[in-house]
Amino acid sequence: MAADSDPESEVFEITDFTTASEWERFVSRVEEVLNDWKLIGSSVGKPPEKGDYTNGTWEEKNQEINFADFKFCVTHHYLKQEVSDNEGKEEQEEDAFPAAMQDLLCMNNDFPPRAHCLVRWYGMREFVVISPGANCEAIISESKCNLLLSSVSIGLANTGCQVPVFVQIQQKWRRMYAGECQGSGVRTDFEMVHLRKVPSQYNHLAGLLDIFKSKIGCPLTPLPPINIAIRFTYVLQDWQQHFWPQQPPDFDALLAGEVGGVEFGKLPFGACEDPISELHLATTWPHLTEGIVVDNDVYSDLDPLQAPHWSVRVRKADNPQCLLGEFLLEFFKLCLMKESTEELLGKNAVEEEGKENADISHALSKLTEPTAVPISKLSVSNMVHSARKRIRRHRRHDESPLNNDVLNSILLYLFPDAATDKPTDATTAKAKQGNADGKSEPDPDDYNLFNQFKSAPSDSLTYRLALCICMVNFYHGGVRAVAHLWQEFVLEMRYRWENNYLVCGLASGTPDLRCCLLHQKLQMLNCCIERKRARDDSRQKSGSSPEGRERKVSGQENGRLASDGSTLSPGAATEASPGKSWESWSDSEDEFFECLSDTDELKEAAAAAEGVKEASKAKPEGRLQPHGKLTLLHSDEPLYIPVTQEPAPMTEDTLEEQSEVLAKLGTSAEGAHLRARMQSACLLSDMESFKAANPGCCLEDFVRWYSPRDYVEEEVTDEAGQAVVKGDLSARMKIPGNMWVEAWETAKSTPARRQRRLFDDTKEAEKVLHYLALQKPADLTRHLLPCLLHGAMLKVKEEEAREDILSVRKALQQVISHSSKLLRHPTPDYKKVEDLINQVMVLEAVVACARSLKAKFGIGSSERSKEEEEELERFVSSLLEEPEVAVLGAGRGPAGSIIHKMFVSAQRAALLAPLEEDTARPSGAEDKKPSSAGGVPDFPPPAGREVILRTCVPRPAPYSKALPQRMFCVLMREDFRLAGAFSSDTSFF
Repeated sequence: MAADSDPESEVFEITDFTTASEWERFVSRVEEVLNDWKLIGSSVGKPPEKGDYTNGTWEEKNQEINFADFKFCVTHHYLKQEVSDNEGKEEQEEDAFPAAMQDLLCMNNDFPPRAHCLVRWYGMREFVVISPGANCEAIISESKCNLLLSSVSIGLANTGCQVPVFVQIQQKWRRMYAGECQGSGVRTDFEMVHLRKVPSQYNHLAGLLDIFKSKIGCPLTPLPPINIAIRFTYVLQDWQQHFWPQQPPDFDALLAGEVGGVEFGKLPFGACEDPISELHLATTWPHLTEGIVVDNDVYSDLDPLQAPHWSVRVRKADNPQCLLGEFLLEFFKLCLMKESTEELLGKNAVEEEGKENADISHALSKLTEPTAVPISKLSVSNMVHSARKRIRRHRRHDESPLNNDVLNSILLYLFPDAATDKPTDATTAKAKQGNADGKSEPDPDDYNLFNQFKSAPSDSLTYRLALCICMVNFYHGGVRAVAHLWQEFVLEMRYRWENNYLVCGLASGTPDLRCCLLHQKLQMLNCCIERKRARDDSRQKSGSSPEGRERKVSGQENGRLASDGSTLSPGAATEASPGKSWESWSDSEDEFFECLSDTDELKEAAAAAEGVKEASKAKPEGRLQPHGKLTLLHSDEPLYIPVTQEPAPMTEDTLEEQSEVLAKLGTSAEGAHLRARMQSACLLSDMESFKAANPGCCLEDFVRWYSPRDYVEEEVTDEAGQAVVKGDLSARMKIPGNMWVEAWETAKSTPARRQRRLFDDTKEAEKVLHYLALQKPADLTRHLLPCLLHGAMLKVKEEEAREDILSVRKALQQVISHSSKLLRHPTPDYKKVEDLINQVMVLEAVVACARSLKAKFGIGSSERSKEEEEELERFVSSLLEEPEVAVLGAGRGPAGSIIHKMFVSAQRAALLAPLEEDTARPSGAEDKKPSSAGGVPDFPPPAGREVILRTCVPRPAPYSKALPQRMFCVLMREDFRLAGAFSSDTSFF
């Protein structure tokens, strides 16, 4: 009793056998993944059709699981198919085998060219792979491999999953897999052997058959027939009789200056080397049985010319050197440089002269000096020649980064109006300009591209400058030569401004905001030159009489109200002619009338004090034409449309600066008032012009012309009971502190020709020239990059049209769409721009491949019939679009005969055998093995041999179910692989 009451005797150990181990948790996690992916139960379906593995859509799912601290990646690969419920039920009732076992015997998709390796080896449409994680070591230990396989087996049995599951073992580069598939009373084990050398006894079909028979261990005698599929692959790398048609550029000639303007206008295109590195010919015997064909260590019936099926694939060279891509990449590298023109070229007298010319006082003195020689009598070639001579006299010939001959060719290409044999009158200059801007017959594709890319028209000066900068950077000295050319270009712009000669290759009118900023700046300079020329022409042609100054222009719109009733812009009533402006009516001796004398101010103050009655007696000035039948409200005088100033043109950066300044004024009353005053400069000018043209007018008269919607008219009944029309200003015009009222009160009666200029062409031109002079080569490259990419797209499109490649056409549209989004950003991502250039290089390589293949297959030769030529064209086109292309007629078809000759030529060249005139087989000898001149075989030894062995036998006992057995064999020079799928009946074992 004492012993029973001892406390120590009551203590005992309890073992909890319900605690799961790491291995059990791993098996449970595998089962969870299979359940989540709904892979539970039977997997049946209709057999895949021919070509489904190549043309179908393969999808995959991924999930990570852990075995203790070791990570695995579970991937589900499957071919997307639509299977109806009825088909699945019928097949399940007819054959209970899993779909994977049925796929082992299917012959519709043997040797798929583009699929997972397990699909090629076992022919399955669905499977699961468990592989080590990205940073985990390979599973090499045999015990670990067996542990994983047992886990897979238990998971399949517990879930009833009939999808095969593989485990990746050994090093990843070996692509070694072991797996299992379970069905109702059946199981398939997937095993693999991988060696670096092919054993001699298994280097032929007879030895492989022995392995297969011994592995299945069928107890039946004789064995059921074994189905055999064989494919031999031959590689052609030597193109003896087919030279590469692309002629590389002559760099020596270009560097020596032997270049004309035509070369600068064309971007290079094509590959410098043959983009097709190899041609792989696969000869296939798809349906053979044991005993029909003999292949052992002594003799072989497997002659490639006798193979019933030929298929070809081409291997493209890795990163072939393509001219257009190289040009774009080298040009793009300039964007990343930080050196300025001064740092690259050093200070010299040219820059000192540029500084002197940049002085605004010097520019103003030039403006007021009388012109010694009229522009119409000045030879453009002499102007340009003297400008270049003036530039180069400060730099020795050996110091110039850019060869003078090349520089002259470039400048002549950029400025074709400098040719000595071309007239330089105003009419011809305008015609050249119209042809340059491309507005007579615009190309829709080019218009869409420069509008999307925000570049410039393809025949504009900016576009040509981009091409020249690209050429100079690649051929003629790199970034220093680019800086030299840009310096010459800027000096040319200054010379044309100072001598009143328009810059050719630019559309007339205000800057086009759809184009790049550099193009807008050049257009702004042209606007300044046009205004300056108009002022100089007026100074020369106008006399002292008022009739010579106030010239009327026909075709002017009648007032400020458009035909649709909308209010036009403040400058809509100016002259329609682009070559004329308000300066055309200015007196030669009175140019800046904003600076009035004290006497004039007193006179104007007195006139204003006398009121409207005295003002009505003033002489009208600056009238354009009557505004319909309208009369002034306070008199019977007709209401005249005045001659007004044109609004000042602006580039996008000026607009942005103006918007920022206005935004910084804030929302206070004072800021809003100041902002309104800044925006009313054009309104005030128009009011002054209106007062000068209509003495005695009032604000209501001005509103009736300028903004008719703000003058409201209504019918009222007078004292006599008659209906009369009475008008008044709108409500917004009566708001206290209205800017229109304030501007009207401060506006003086001043015609447009005597007003302060809204657009100071001298100041704006100097701003443009200063902006151009400050641009670094990197800045210039960023400005011109959209233009160059625009040219690259046009080039690819042009070259593709010659070859008619559907894939390039579709890809080009995607690249253009991507480019339009990228290039319209003010500061595009340079990494994305580089990717964009790489995409262009890919398209260029595809076009080069098409030309290479057409040259190799002799497309365009007159020796063939029309049907054969069309067949070859389809064949070459398919080689570019598809991973592998069947050869119609195998070795007897048009394409097969050409391929045979290619191999014969390469073989004889490799073995130094004499070439024969006719390498084709004689007529009537198609079924015989071809003879080889001098013992040289027509084909080299196959680079790879693939054999598929299939049968359906009972295993493991004679009374077991007949189940599918398959073995895939790969024999290469340094690779030997056997991938076997062996099925067993597990009903009684």
